[in-house]
Amino acid sequence: MPLTLDQYATYLDGRGLPWPAAPNPDPPKVRAHLPRIEGIRGVLWTVYGTLLSISEGELKFEVENDLMMNVALDKTIHEFKMWGSMSRKPGQPADYMREIYKKALADQRLTSSQEKTPEIAGEKIWEGIIKKLFQKEYKFDAGFFGALNEYSRKVSYFFHASLQGTGCYEHAARAVTFLGTSGITQGLLADGQCFTSTQLARALAAQDASMQFDLLVPQANRVVSFEPMARKPSDTLFQAAIEAMGNRGIEPSEILHVGSSLTRDIAPAKAWGMKTALFAGDRASLSATTTQLKDSKFRPDALLTDLGQVVDLLA
Repeated sequence: MPLTLDQYATYLDGRGLPWPAAPNPDPPKVRAHLPRIEGIRGVLWTVYGTLLSISEGELKFEVENDLMMNVALDKTIHEFKMWGSMSRKPGQPADYMREIYKKALADQRLTSSQEKTPEIAGEKIWEGIIKKLFQKEYKFDAGFFGALNEYSRKVSYFFHASLQGTGCYEHAARAVTFLGTSGITQGLLADGQCFTSTQLARALAAQDASMQFDLLVPQANRVVSFEPMARKPSDTLFQAAIEAMGNRGIEPSEILHVGSSLTRDIAPAKAWGMKTALFAGDRASLSATTTQLKDSKFRPDALLTDLGQVVDLLA
């Protein structure tokens, strides 16, 4: 049987490969605002920049650091033995793959959904690249990796893990565990990719090896942008999350959405009738201005400087 994505991530860990480290948070100078919020039965989390710390503050398909980009591409070429099926032009393999990758990324942007804020599925970028490699007799072990779509997801996971370091913010596992033991239903309402849940589950387990992510945050409650092909603040994404929680008998007014952006997280969540908490624990991911905070359309119900403060809001 081919490995699942979670099993593949565990397999990679067993090889002791070097990965970029998660960035150290740079907390802004703000004061927490922690009113008691009554009647909350469900919490929807943003992932990158809220639960997961990530270099440059959000998941990216290209990063500003050319060296990091080339290292990630070089590692991917080597890991999946792609060089033998690439045209042997002068220069380094990563330089040539970068041109291929840029074109595949551009193609995906052209074919993305008609949403005002469309998402790109990272595995589709790599699926397109792999299909081109097939023209030069490229092969992979389907018994180990699965079919092409499954293989592409694993390549995408490996590439992004090589490109941007991730790790949970302090007390993330404590917050998720507290909510679960308090009987509060949890879900994700987040921009992300096919591997986002895998990255989050592993990072939470690194903080608390005993926690059971699939029980605390069930798959049916995870609304991640790569599936509807719509990014925040798209109504498509928020409506899907409202419906997922509605299937649990939870009304929008009983949901707390925790995120780090006033425009992408807080304002649309308020418009859909949710309660909101802004996570202001890291300058890299925080997207908020003083002017916005004075505007009732953007103003969150609570402001967190540490994820553990969720306990103070709902306890």
